[in-house]
Amino acid sequence: MRALVMTGPSQGPDRTEIREIAEPTPGPGEVTVDVAHAGINFLDVMARRGDPGYVAAWPYVPGKEIAGTVREVGPGVTDLFPGQRVAAFTSGGGLAEVALARAALTVPVPAGVPSEVAASAPLMLASALLLLTDAGRFRAGETVLVHSASGGVGSAVARLVPALGGGRLIGTVGRPGKVAAALSAGYDAAVARHDAGVRPETRGVAAPGARIVPSGDVGGGASSVDAAHGIDRDVTRAGGDLAGAIRAAAGGGVDLAGAIRAAAGGGVDLAGAIQAAAGGGVDLVLDPLGTATLDLDLDVAAPGARIVLFGNAGGGAMAPLPSQARLRSGNIGVVGFSISSLSATAPHRVAAALRRVLDLIAEGRLDVPVTEVGSLDEVPAVHQLLAEGRGEGKYAARVGRPFS
Repeated sequence: MRALVMTGPSQGPDRTEIREIAEPTPGPGEVTVDVAHAGINFLDVMARRGDPGYVAAWPYVPGKEIAGTVREVGPGVTDLFPGQRVAAFTSGGGLAEVALARAALTVPVPAGVPSEVAASAPLMLASALLLLTDAGRFRAGETVLVHSASGGVGSAVARLVPALGGGRLIGTVGRPGKVAAALSAGYDAAVARHDAGVRPETRGVAAPGARIVPSGDVGGGASSVDAAHGIDRDVTRAGGDLAGAIRAAAGGGVDLAGAIRAAAGGGVDLAGAIQAAAGGGVDLVLDPLGTATLDLDLDVAAPGARIVLFGNAGGGAMAPLPSQARLRSGNIGVVGFSISSLSATAPHRVAAALRRVLDLIAEGRLDVPVTEVGSLDEVPAVHQLLAEGRGEGKYAARVGRPFS
C-alpha cells in the first residue's frame, strides 16, 4: 500500500516521501480501515520536527484521524464489521491507504456525513469538544479566549460554542493576515499577537463597505471583510449607532468601538486589547502555545477562570507553571489536556466525544468547512504550510474512495 513516510526529524519536507509499505493486520481489539480521507494536523508537524513524545521510531507514518470503511476486524471485535463506514482516532499511520485503529476508538459515521468531514472529527472536533466540556467546563454565556484561533482546533471551537449554548469568542492569531480568517470562523473579536501594539478587530464594527485592515498590514494584502457579517441587524436597529449596537451585542457595559479606536492609536498591550474586546475578564482560555502566553492568560483571566494548556506549538522548552499564590489570588485553575493521552487511558471518553460531534454534524447543528487535499503526494506541502504558520482552518487528504 502507499503511505506517507517521514524518514527522520526535519524542519522541512525534505525527509518526507511516499512509499510502498506492508499493509497492517488487526490484532485483538483492532480493525483495519480502507482510508477514504485522513485529517492533516499540526501534530504531524511536531512529529516531523522530532519533538519529544511524538515519534517512537523512524521511519514514521503520521496521521491521527481517518474516515473510511472497515477492511478487517481482529479477534474480539463484535460491534464493527467489514464495509462499515467509520471514523477513527489512531495512534499514527493514518496517512496511508490502509490504517490500523483500536476498535474502542472507531465509531460508525452517520448517514449524510461526508468522509472528508468525518476525517476531521476524531482529533480536531473531538479535541475541541473535550477542551470545552471536559477540561474547560464551559458554561453557556461565558467568554472564551482561544490562541491560534484561525487553525483547525481554533476554528472548531468557534463552530462548537454556539451548539453548546453560545458565548463570546475572542481569538488571537500569529499574524495580522489571519485576523479575517478568525472572524470568518465565528470569533466575535480577533487580535494579532505582535510586539508593536495590537489592534483588535471585531465583527460588525466596520461601516458598510469598509475594509478591515489588521494592524501592521500596511499597503496591499489586507483582507476584505463583509461589514454586514456578525451584528449587522443590531447596527440597523441602532440607526447607525455602531457603538451602541456593539454594546447591545456584547451584553452592555463596554464601548468596544471606543476601545478599538483607542487601540488603533497604538501603544495598547495585548492583555488590554483582549480585555477591551471581552468587556472584562475571560472565563475560559484554550492555549496550544505551551507556556509562551501563560502570563498573558493569567492577566486576562476573570475570577474563577480555567486555563487549559493543550500543546506546545513552538516546540521550545516549557516554563514553570505559575505559583500557587498567584492561582489562589485569582481563583484561577490551570489544567492540561492531551487527546493522545486520554485515548490511551480513557478511550471511552474520546469515543463518546467523537460520536457526539458526528451526531451534531448529521443533525445540521455543526457546520465544518474542510479544505480537501487531492492526494497523499500533496500532504508534505500542507505540512510545510502549517509549519510556517500559513495554514487556515482544517485540511483533509483524499487517500481512497470517498463517501458522502
